Amino acid sequence: MSDKIIELVGISKEFDGGTLAVSDFNLHVNRGEFVTFLGPSGCGKTTTLRMIAGFELPTKGKILLDGKDITNLPPYLRPVNTVFQRYALFPHLNVYDNIAFGLKLKKVKTSFRDKNGNMVERLEHLKKSEIDKKVSKALQMVDLEEFEKRKVTTLSGGQQQRIAIARAIVNEPEILLLDEPLGALDLKMRKDMQLELKDMQRKLGITFIYVTHDQEEALTMSDRIVVMKDGEVQQIGTPQDIYNEPTNAFVADFIGESNIYNGTIVGDRKVRFINKVFDCVDDFEINAKVDVVVRPEDVEIVKPEEGIVSGQIVSSIFKGVHYEMIMMVGKSEVMIQSTKEVKVGDTIGIRVSPDNIHIMKRDFVSNVYDGYIDKINKVHFAEGAFECDVTQLYPGSHLDSEGYVITTAGEKIDLTNVPVRVEVGLKDIEIIDNDEDGDAKGSIISIVYKGDHYQIIICTDEEEEEIVCDTEYLWNENDRVSVKIPKDKIKLTLKAVEKK
Repeated sequence: MSDKIIELVGISKEFDGGTLAVSDFNLHVNRGEFVTFLGPSGCGKTTTLRMIAGFELPTKGKILLDGKDITNLPPYLRPVNTVFQRYALFPHLNVYDNIAFGLKLKKVKTSFRDKNGNMVERLEHLKKSEIDKKVSKALQMVDLEEFEKRKVTTLSGGQQQRIAIARAIVNEPEILLLDEPLGALDLKMRKDMQLELKDMQRKLGITFIYVTHDQEEALTMSDRIVVMKDGEVQQIGTPQDIYNEPTNAFVADFIGESNIYNGTIVGDRKVRFINKVFDCVDDFEINAKVDVVVRPEDVEIVKPEEGIVSGQIVSSIFKGVHYEMIMMVGKSEVMIQSTKEVKVGDTIGIRVSPDNIHIMKRDFVSNVYDGYIDKINKVHFAEGAFECDVTQLYPGSHLDSEGYVITTAGEKIDLTNVPVRVEVGLKDIEIIDNDEDGDAKGSIISIVYKGDHYQIIICTDEEEEEIVCDTEYLWNENDRVSVKIPKDKIKLTLKAVEKK
């Protein structure tokens, strides 16, 4: 038998109205593995879990269980049980009856001889002694023996969560799906239950697929983590891989604390960021624009004259096991976590080992769109109409009094509906705190701090085009905003020219 118990092949889910919740999701889960779907709210992780359970059907792709296609199989025929965030316990039933509810409905095949001596099969309910034995075993697994007669309404949140798990495992599913089951618990109980869940999974030996937005939960319990954003998989790997080798700035920012900077490769395994050149181990092309990630615990504090760069401490907070300090290097912030305290106002130097500098290809260098010119020489892209200089499409040209382009050869050109390629720099976009005064509007869907600025992604309303911009100002996710772009910052190229 293959180690793979379940495979998701090219899974996509589009809801009515054209909302794409999950896009081209590919994953295999091994038997007995603890896999966590991790990401911010709205990233598609619960939708993916519901498709595995059979509560939602994928728009595209296949779901395979032990190599067999179960994409359209109804939930009750899948060897899968689900634990929900709110537990869904029956308040009018006691602990025993909650756990035994599914067993009382379950029928199993039994063989017997009829009056003619022939062996026949029929479906029968489980005997009470069998149900008692299974309930007792499930309660033992969750450390709640002798709770059978208790009302579920008298139990604590942690105990109710264990009852929900016991009810799910009593039917001996091959796969247990858990949709943020610890979300309703307080911090201390949540941490305790993380360890208990992992220990329970080892004892049961069944496959757990877990959904959470809590990075610590994912790192603590998982064999592998699937990081998701906007319905797409960003990275799949072990907790160590995800934390130490993030594939992009989003993963680095979402998993743990990170210093993220814009950098440039300036030599063989040398990268420049925060205005200094550091040795690194990643090999990129000279002058490549990159994202540089340094974890706060990997920053080494030294004397000012011994550091690659020096700066002043502007914040120092004791976090119990370490001090978390902010050092300013010009306009850039460097977060440092160390057991050694440095007072606010002190100047220090820092060093970072080359293998602790993680370099990734930058996700965005500029915004590029397909657009077109209208009859008044505005360019349309990202669901907006912007003032622009159309004469850049024909070097040396000018506009006549009617708005036509006159080339150096004297040719008169009407640009109405002409398709163009539009490029806008990340720093050339002004964000306005309402959706009326700008030329295009949308909602903020992502914010990543990059040392001396924030990189923000705005999603437009209709076509869901993304506008990426760098700004020194902090905004909030889901803010409604609009944007303005100076006409001299909009670069245009004729698409027909590009195809030649």
